[in-house]
Amino acid sequence: MDGAQQEHEPASPSVWRYARASRAHVVIDAAAYFDLMQDAMLKARQRIFLISWDFDSRIRLGEGRRWWNLPRRGVFPARLGAFMVWLVKRAPELQIKLLEWNFGALKFLARGTMIVDVVRFFFNRSIDLKLDSAHPIGCSHHQKIAVIDDRFAVCGGIDITSDRWDTREHLHEDPRRRRPNKRLYGPWHDITMMLEGEVAGVLGDLGRERWRVAGGGEMAPCESQTESAWPDDLVAEFTDVEVGIARTRAAYNGCEEIREIEELFVEQIRRAKRFIYAESQYFASRRIAEAIAQRVAEPDPPEIVLINPVTAHGWLEQAAMDAARVRLLHAVAEKDHAQRFRVYVPLTSGGMQIYVHAKLMIVDDEIVRVGSANMNNRSMGLDTECDVFIDAARPGNGHITPAITALRHSLLAEHCGVAVERLAEAIERLGSMASAIESVTAGPDSGAKRLEPFTLRPLTEAEKAIADNAVLDPERPEEMFEPIGGKRGLFRRGGILRRPR
Repeated sequence: MDGAQQEHEPASPSVWRYARASRAHVVIDAAAYFDLMQDAMLKARQRIFLISWDFDSRIRLGEGRRWWNLPRRGVFPARLGAFMVWLVKRAPELQIKLLEWNFGALKFLARGTMIVDVVRFFFNRSIDLKLDSAHPIGCSHHQKIAVIDDRFAVCGGIDITSDRWDTREHLHEDPRRRRPNKRLYGPWHDITMMLEGEVAGVLGDLGRERWRVAGGGEMAPCESQTESAWPDDLVAEFTDVEVGIARTRAAYNGCEEIREIEELFVEQIRRAKRFIYAESQYFASRRIAEAIAQRVAEPDPPEIVLINPVTAHGWLEQAAMDAARVRLLHAVAEKDHAQRFRVYVPLTSGGMQIYVHAKLMIVDDEIVRVGSANMNNRSMGLDTECDVFIDAARPGNGHITPAITALRHSLLAEHCGVAVERLAEAIERLGSMASAIESVTAGPDSGAKRLEPFTLRPLTEAEKAIADNAVLDPERPEEMFEPIGGKRGLFRRGGILRRPR
């Protein structure tokens, strides 16, 4: 831990630091994010620091501009790798630091022209790429953070890589959703948060410490400046707010285990009085499921709506996450006497799943939380993660509730394929998000985008065993090498969830 961090004791077991943001904005889907990041990188003066799970230099940040022929086309290179080289040539004092999970090195080999970019980066003093292997076997570096000049930052779920770009329309067939190799990919929903001010410097502290631990050496903070890289055309949802930061990190090589994110999930779920709205790639965390089960078992429980993808990407994730979700949902349902916990999946107008990669939670329109952590065990204790949140109960944050309400309505309307006004009216009239979703959602033959209730599929005995014992999604690194037994898994002894039959 560097000197800047030592000056600040942890705010609580669930929060690393609090810091002020002069502006903050939740960016929905990567079409908007990539355009905004291109604008922000053009305004960088000292350092662009990108921390990611994956990075692909072949993509085009301004894909929306390129297709719709908006201004800036042709002013600079369209491809990200060439754009970065162009940036440091234009401003020799600018540094670009890239920190990526070391597994990314294997992906380079299959990405053709990216090898050329990596070689160009290697011979350019202003661009430094570091692969992060500072974690136990089986863990990953999963943070998605960008810090520019220590005055502007991004924290959320969007990697600057392929297969991410999509608009909020999530069209059934969109020729713009195309990999660098020209192959099409499916609809993708994602979220991140842009931040300006002191909080950017704090995220810079986090990034610099991770850079040092990963073997990159010491990195000095940027010199103080009044201007930020905030995109000129972006009107912030939140102004002058305090932002909380929470982390996950497995113990490794002298670094202590950090489980702030897990504690924050439990704390915020327990705090809900009226409702929780969440979006997550997975629902496989024992601690989160137990916290939800405790709430829905109450005499007057809050409403909880979770947006998930139909199924995880890849056979390994499907085996681990999909089966665990089914087992946990059956177990929670036994406690849910009022049927207040509902899981929905978003579909395109043609019935294709919109893959949910977002990691967001809204509580009573008083808390908005965005980050890299999924609702699975890995994000609670194995992988390096970072979440940020804004809480109306914190000093000076009392004005944020209307903006959070507008964000929640906007997201639900996006998924239901209806106007925000119609969705908001339905929630006001019916007093329930689930009832509103079902009242405005068109049927499967309507040709409209929609939300549908998640259907629990039957599991094989092998899938039940894999899920129940958390074989592929352990809570701590050492559990990967422990024998299967009652002391581990989704239904470990002492937990409140019973193993479903």
